[in-house]
Amino acid sequence: MRLTHLGHACLLVETGGQRILIDPGVYSPGIVDVTGLDVIFVTHQHADHVDLQRLPTVLEANPQARLYAEPQAAAVMAAAGIGSEHTVAGEELSFGRVLVMPVGEKHALINEALPRIGNLGVVLRVEGEPSLFHPGDAYDGEPGQIDILAVPLNAPWTASRDTAAFAQRIAPKVSVPIHDALLNAVGRQLYLSQLKSFGPESMEVRDLADGVAVDFS
Repeated sequence: MRLTHLGHACLLVETGGQRILIDPGVYSPGIVDVTGLDVIFVTHQHADHVDLQRLPTVLEANPQARLYAEPQAAAVMAAAGIGSEHTVAGEELSFGRVLVMPVGEKHALINEALPRIGNLGVVLRVEGEPSLFHPGDAYDGEPGQIDILAVPLNAPWTASRDTAAFAQRIAPKVSVPIHDALLNAVGRQLYLSQLKSFGPESMEVRDLADGVAVDFS
């Protein structure tokens, strides 16, 4: 498995002979340069996870790619003229050797004044390769045992104690920080240090902020 952090919540995952893009949002500048995609997943409708302006360009450059989205996100995309297939919690999808399980239900609470929307994280598994869980914007998903956890580092809906508790509950071998566009360099290092200090003792934190692909196989 090779992972490339394309900014904020967006990951390019190369595993099982497939190139999979997760959450190509407005804070992910490099998405329009990605080619050879097989699948694109959108965990929820917020703009930092799906860029409705640039996504058509991504699809034009990757005409073979299948686009999947959480149902409410799919409706928002459809209103913008972007067709997609729905992900459904607990209904596994397969792409070659890659098995993808959508998990979760609701976006984490931002504020009591805001209605909560749907959010479906995705678990990717390939026999003989590490497994990956990208939760989107929620900590409610139950992915089972996984090797690599994409950890939202900072957001209006979370605190560092919640991030650490999430990592403790999932207990991956490796965590990859994501959802970090709102942090400056000083704040980012603080959040990283707290994840390392208060997450599982055996968990390795691999920071992919430089945008270079890293092989985890």
